[in-house]
Amino acid sequence: MRKTLVAIAIGASLSLAACSDNKEQAPQAAQADTVKAPQTAAAEATNPLFQKSSLQYEAPEFDKIKLSDYTPAFEKGMAEQSAEVDAIANNPEPATFDNTIVAMEKTGELLNRTASTFFNLTGTISNDEIRAIQSDMAPKLSAHQDNINLNPKLFARVEAIYNDRASLSAEDQRLVEIYYKQFVRAGAKLTDEQKAKVRELNGEMAKLTNDFAQNVLKATKDAAIVVDDKAELAGLSDGEIASLAAAGKAAGLEGKYVINLMNTTRQPILTNLDNRALREKVWKASAGRALDLNGPVVKRLTELRAEKAKLMGFDTWADYVLDNQMAKTPAAVYQMLDDLAPKVVAKTQAEAADIQQEIKAAGGDFELAPWDWAFYAEKVRKAKYDLDENQIKPYFELDNVLKNGIFFTMQNLFGITFKERHDLPVYHPDVRTFEVFDADGSSIGFFYADYFARDGKRGGAWMNAMVSQNNLLGKHPVVVNVLNIPKPAEGQPALLTFDEATTMFHEMGHALHGLFSNVKYPTLAGTSVPRDFVEFPSQFEEDWAINPKVIANYAKNYQTGEPIPAELLKKVLDSRKFNQGFDSLEYIEAALLDMEWHSFPAGTDTGAVQAFEDKALEKHGVKMAVVPPRYKTPYFSHTFAGGYSAGYYAYLWTEVFAADAFQYMKDNGGLTRENGDKFRKEILSKGNSIDPMQQYINFKGSKPTVDALLKRRGLVD
Repeated sequence: MRKTLVAIAIGASLSLAACSDNKEQAPQAAQADTVKAPQTAAAEATNPLFQKSSLQYEAPEFDKIKLSDYTPAFEKGMAEQSAEVDAIANNPEPATFDNTIVAMEKTGELLNRTASTFFNLTGTISNDEIRAIQSDMAPKLSAHQDNINLNPKLFARVEAIYNDRASLSAEDQRLVEIYYKQFVRAGAKLTDEQKAKVRELNGEMAKLTNDFAQNVLKATKDAAIVVDDKAELAGLSDGEIASLAAAGKAAGLEGKYVINLMNTTRQPILTNLDNRALREKVWKASAGRALDLNGPVVKRLTELRAEKAKLMGFDTWADYVLDNQMAKTPAAVYQMLDDLAPKVVAKTQAEAADIQQEIKAAGGDFELAPWDWAFYAEKVRKAKYDLDENQIKPYFELDNVLKNGIFFTMQNLFGITFKERHDLPVYHPDVRTFEVFDADGSSIGFFYADYFARDGKRGGAWMNAMVSQNNLLGKHPVVVNVLNIPKPAEGQPALLTFDEATTMFHEMGHALHGLFSNVKYPTLAGTSVPRDFVEFPSQFEEDWAINPKVIANYAKNYQTGEPIPAELLKKVLDSRKFNQGFDSLEYIEAALLDMEWHSFPAGTDTGAVQAFEDKALEKHGVKMAVVPPRYKTPYFSHTFAGGYSAGYYAYLWTEVFAADAFQYMKDNGGLTRENGDKFRKEILSKGNSIDPMQQYINFKGSKPTVDALLKRRGLVD
C-alpha cells in the first residue's frame, strides 16, 4: 500500500472528503468479471489514466485526460488494489519483508496515478463537475482504505514482520515500523464491533470534511464584494484597480469592480484602501464567512474525532494525532504556545498603541478596529521606515524573483539548474513547467509553477507531488508549487509584495523536499514526514530571500534593471520585524483554536461555535478584538478539511528548526555548495527514511534551540 494514496485520500489534501450519507464498504468492482463487455473494454482503451503516461517521468497527460475519465479510473484502481492486497493477505507462504511489505509498496499503481492527478485539480481548478466527482469518490476511498487497514490477515503478516524486524536494514526497519503503527492507529487491533464503528466514523468524517471544504469555497465566492464606483477604490494602484475590473469582467459584471476574498481573516487589499466603510465591509465579509454553513459541521466533526480517539485508546483527538508527531503530546504544544503568548501579546499591544496614535494624528476620532489595522499599520511602517509598498513592488517582478532569486539560490546552494519546457501539457494556461538538472547535468525531475489566483482555486499556497520519487519503482519526481498571487491585467507586469516573494521561496523549499528525495520506498519519499517537520525545509528557504548576495541578484527594477537602492533595501530588511506582534498573535490564536477544538473527550457539549472560540482565546490570554485569529473556525480549512487537525502549531514548531538551521549555515559560510550539499544529504534527500530529529542532529550535530526563532520574529533584540 503506497503512501501516495494514504496521504491524498485520507485528508492530506484540503479538498478531499465526501458528500454522501451512504456508508459504503469495499468497492464491489474487485469481484468484477474478468471478461468485460465490449463497450467497457472500449472505454478503458481510450482512458489515458489506465496506462502509464507516455511523457517523460510519467508527467500527467493533461491534454488527453477528460474529467469523465476520473471516475472509472478511480473505480478500476480501487478494484485492482483490492485484488493485489487480497493476494498478499492470502499468500500461503510465511510472511516476509519482500512478499508482504515490499509487495504492498507496489500495489495501487492506477489508483495512485489517478488520485495524485485528480486531487491536484481539486485545489487548483475546482468546478461543479470536479466537486461532484470528489464528493462521490471520497467515501469510497475512505472505505477502500479501511478495508486494507482493517484486514486481519494482512495485519497478522505485518505484525509478524514487525516482531522480527531486527535483522532488516535500517531503512527497511523504518518502513516496517511505519506500516505497523499505521495499521494499529487505523484500528487493526480493535474488536470486530469496534472496527465496524471505525468504518462508520471514517465514512461520516469523510463526508463532513468534504462538506466543510465545499462550504468554504461557496461562502468565499458568495462573499465577494462588488464595487460600482471606482472612486470608492481610492488608495489602490492603477494595477490593483485594473485587476479588480478584470475580476468583475470575469464574473460577468462588466464595468464593476469585484474584490474576491482570500481564505484568511485579514485581506491584503485593506492595506491601501482609503475608504473606511468599504474596509469594514470587506473585513466583515471575510470574518463572517460560512458560520451558518460550517458551524454545525465543525461541532459534529470534532465530536466524531473525539469518539474515534476514544476507540483508539486516547483521551482526545489531539492525544491521538500527536502520538504520531514529533511533539508527542498536547502538553508539549500548549507549553510552546503559552510560553510565547505573553511576549507576543505585549508586543501586539505596543503595536496597537502606535496605530491608535497614528489614527489620532491623521484626524481620526475612532477606536482602532480590525479593519483599520493593516491600513494604519502601513502608515506607521511608512513613518518608522519611510517605506511605501508601492516603492518596493517594482523591484520584485515575478519572473525576476523566480529566475534571478529562487533559481539563483538553488544553483548556488545545490548546483541545480531549471530549464523551462513548453512542450509539457498543463491543467491551466497560467501553469509553467521546468525540467530540473543536477550539477553533473543529469535530469532530476519536473517542477510546475502555478502562481496566479483564479476562480476555483482554494486560498493559500502549497506544494503537490504529482509523481513521487522512489527507487523501488524507478520514479522521478514531478512536483508543483501553487500560490495565489493576484494576476495583473493583461499586458501588465506581475509586481509582488515582499511577502509574496518570500512565499515563493517558502514553497520552493517544499518542492526541493520532493525533488531531492532519494529513498527506496514510496511510503518514505519526499514530504511524507510528520506534519511538525514538513514545514521545516520550506521555512528554512524563506530566509534566503533576504540573503545579501541573493537579494542583490533579483531585487531589480523591472523597467530599468537597476538594483534596489541600498537605502531602500535597508528599509525593507529593517521593516521585516515590523508588525511581528500582530503576525505572531493571529497565528498563535489559530493554533490554539485548532488545539482546543481537539482537546476535549468524547461526549463533550462544545456549545455555540463563536462562544467556544471566545472562551478558548480567553483561556490562553490571547483574545484581542482588534487581532482575530488568522483563520476563524468556519473557514479554518487546515484543521477541518485537511491534514492539520491538532497540527496547525507545526508552522511555529518547525520555524524553530528553520531559524536554527539558517543561523547555523550563516555561522558556517552562508550561501555555499558545502552548506547546501550537507542540507540536501542529511535533510532533503531522506524523506521519512530516518527519524526527523535524527536527521537534524546529523545535519547540525545537536537539537535546535529557540534563540534564533525569537530573533527572527523580532521578539527579542
